[in-house]
Amino acid sequence: MLFVLALLFPLAVLAAALAFFPEWRQHVSLRVGSAAQRLQQRGASTTASMREGTLAAGALLGDEVGRWGNLAWRRRRLLLLSALVLLLLPGVAVWWALSHRVDSYDHTVAQDVDEHVAMLLQGEQLVPPPPLPPALFSTPEVNEWHPLAQQASRQWELLDDEFRQRLLQVFRVMEERYGYRMVLVEGYRSPERQAQLAALGPTVTLANAGASYHQYGLAADCAFMRDGKVAISERDPWVARGYELYGEVAASLGMTWGGSWRRLRDLGHVELRRPGVLRAAGQGGGSTAEPS
Repeated sequence: MLFVLALLFPLAVLAAALAFFPEWRQHVSLRVGSAAQRLQQRGASTTASMREGTLAAGALLGDEVGRWGNLAWRRRRLLLLSALVLLLLPGVAVWWALSHRVDSYDHTVAQDVDEHVAMLLQGEQLVPPPPLPPALFSTPEVNEWHPLAQQASRQWELLDDEFRQRLLQVFRVMEERYGYRMVLVEGYRSPERQAQLAALGPTVTLANAGASYHQYGLAADCAFMRDGKVAISERDPWVARGYELYGEVAASLGMTWGGSWRRLRDLGHVELRRPGVLRAAGQGGGSTAEPS
């Protein structure tokens, strides 16, 4: 394919040059006539018929080139269009090849997303996992990445129904497809607890009481289970990779992942944004806020 394009491009340029530059046509005509004369001189020893044939061919070619210079404007426009088409062929071929590859890839991803969303829309009701011992959330590692985690609520029933089903779907996909067993570190958060966390500073949360989707059961902070312990440290490569997959799966189900935020990245956080929820609470953030 590339070989054919490489041949077409110079031919198209030559055709366009001859069509729109009379001096080039005259130069080509002179060169053709000169070449015919040289052939005539070199063939002096050949038969008279060959000499006459060469001269006739040269004259005929010269006449044709001259006749080309007198073409009507309509003919020139046709030649221009043909030249432009030939010039565009390489770019069109490359664009088609690239877009075909990308479309195939995106189509595969879209099928995966649609499959999970379809299960939700069909009314499948997933059941939350049994509660874990509180001691699992009081380790130094957990409290380093999620302060006061032992006081957090992990009651699935306090979450919004739709958000709960989407989050459970994320848990199922993460385990069945990627082998990550997930745990809920914190779900619903009272305004008092939000204020307590906000007092710890901007490295913990940027949201005051009422400014986080946690207060409306529309957000959750999650981590992973490994070897009977809660794995939450972002410095752990296995955990970091899990968070990337977690963000992709959550986004495919219409949720916002805290790892995509620009100010305070929160890899374990996902939320289901609804227009007007935070604005109704007097925060004015709408769906563009980055609480936590």
